[in-house]
Formats: sequence, C-alpha cells, structure tokens
Amino acid sequence: MLVAFSVTPIGSGDSVGDAVAEAVRVVRASGLPNRTDAMFTTIEGEWDEVMAVVKQAVDAVAAAAPRVSLSLKADVRPGVTGALTAKVEHIERVLGQS
Repeated sequence: MLVAFSVTPIGSGDSVGDAVAEAVRVVRASGLPNRTDAMFTTIEGEWDEVMAVVKQAVDAVAAAAPRVSLSLKADVRPGVTGALTAKVEHIERVLGQS
C-alpha cells in the first residue's frame, strides 16, 4: 500500500518545520520506501508497518506541540510493490511520448 500523509503541529507557534522534520526523520529511519515533497510524505509497505510509522511520526510531532493535525490518503493494493516509483515513471513515459 501507499500512504501519503501530512502531520502538522498546532499550538506550537508559527514555525512548524522543526517538528515536521522529526516526523520525516521517523519515516526515513523506518527503512520503508518513502518520498517527501512540499505537501506530503509518501511511504510504501504493508498495512501494519505503514500505519505504525504514521503513528510514530504523529507521536514525534506531538512531543513538540499540544495538538497535531493528520491528513492521510491511502492506496490499498495487496500484493503490489514498487508503486512509489512505478506510478511516477509511468507518467514520465507518457509525457515523453508527447
């Protein structure tokens, strides 16, 4: 499965970058395939391992803020691996055919 999520500390001031960086640190330490962009971090793996990482990322942000907002979108496709890169590669191939 792929899970794209965003964790935002609430009530910890205007700057959220340091707390968000801690969430990304958790994701990268998990060893699961992942990608971070300006809006979301996407991770790939089995349901239980992905959701455990999301919880750890939320906990890391909660350590710096009294409240945390979590946005999450999941693509649940049992048995599919490599989707994190394959989806983007397909789009790039189609664009290259133009």
